[in-house]
Parts: sequence; structure tokens; C-alpha cells
Amino acid sequence: MSNVRQLREKTAESEKITINLGYVDLGRIDLLVREGFYSNRSDFIRMAIRSQLESHQETVTRSIERHTMELGLRVYTRADLESLRAAGEVLHVKVVGLARIADDVTPELALATIGTITVLGALQASKGVKTALADRIK
Repeated sequence: MSNVRQLREKTAESEKITINLGYVDLGRIDLLVREGFYSNRSDFIRMAIRSQLESHQETVTRSIERHTMELGLRVYTRADLESLRAAGEVLHVKVVGLARIADDVTPELALATIGTITVLGALQASKGVKTALADRIK
């Protein structure tokens, strides 16, 4: 098995999206898949998106710095929020990627400790926490 190699890392977390394409564009993608350039339509679309993101990397980096946002996966645990509450502090979540509020965080704890949430990507939290913070999610 020494000739087997991994082509790219598999992402641990992802979000499913739906796009609409014209028939001609879709046909051109199918042609490239048939010719072996890509393994399937999704592979082509992922590569096209990555290419565009790479071409705008400097702009994205500057924007993240300007808005003082965190990049990647950020998990907020019950212990994190209880520490904030004990210190009398309020958290303003700013994430580009995935922000996750742990399942054991109660809506009451979230309300007491989270001032605002700005997530460019996805927010994962219990339904109760999302409902409680609905007016704070931008």
C-alpha cells in the first residue's frame, strides 16, 4: 500500500450549501468530471471556491484583523461562560468559521454572559440558547 496517498485533508466540520447553476455551466463541469479533472461536481465546486478564497486571501486577512475576529473553530464551554459570569464580564463573539456553544450551556447562562454574536460561517448551539440569544445574533 505504499503507492496510496491522501490527496487532501478531510474536513472535520462542514456545512452543506445549495447553489443554482445554469445548464451550460453544469454541462461544462460534467465534462471536466468525465475527462477526469475532478472526481465529481462537488470536488470541482470545492476547488473553485478554494481558488477564489486564495485569490482574495489578503483582503480576508485584513478584514479579520480590522474587525478583530477569530478565524476557525471556536468552542465556548459551560466552564468558560461560568468564569465570565463570576468575573462580571460579557463576551462578544466574533468568529469567521464555526462558533459552537456547548450543549450543557443553559439559555440563562448564555443570556448572562454573551452580549453579541457575529459569526460568518456557522453557529452551533442548542435550540434554547439560539432562541434566548436571537436578538443578540447579528
